[in-house]
Amino acid sequence: MTAAGGVTIRPATAGDGDAIWSILHPVYRAGQTYCIPRDITRDEALEDWFARPFTVFVAEVDCRVVGTSHVGENRPAGGSHVANASFATDPQMRGRGVARALVDHAKTWALGHGFAAMQFNFVVSTNADAVHLWQKAGFSVVGRLPGAFRHPQLGPVDALVMFHTLKGETNEP
Repeated sequence: MTAAGGVTIRPATAGDGDAIWSILHPVYRAGQTYCIPRDITRDEALEDWFARPFTVFVAEVDCRVVGTSHVGENRPAGGSHVANASFATDPQMRGRGVARALVDHAKTWALGHGFAAMQFNFVVSTNADAVHLWQKAGFSVVGRLPGAFRHPQLGPVDALVMFHTLKGETNEP
């Protein structure tokens, strides 16, 4: 899938590990947006990112990996009709439509795989750019977890639960 701005989304391969790690590494080390140990190793991070039930994708611009996502069921059994996803973008490519292309792709992929909705379980409230983007993409804040995230600079901050019904979505560019 090619989105606006020349962003192409494709399934990730094992050969994308170094590129994905180069994107995840600064995000995880900063410790401001994911509940991942800041000292996680490359191998641990990639094992987690590629873990079932998720399917991993990369975003490319000019044949260079500039973002990644993983999409899959939020919970098994009774929750398996709701998808979940995570996203990370090369810091040098922020503001260029990469994250929006990834979220639009995730929604389209989830709908195509029979998911009725998508839920983000733990969006750090201080990640204002992500919260704004997810809201522009149709997600609503349906819950607030007071002080649920220990931000390395700000201390305890809220985490948000965001939800979007996919039924009837086309997500065509």
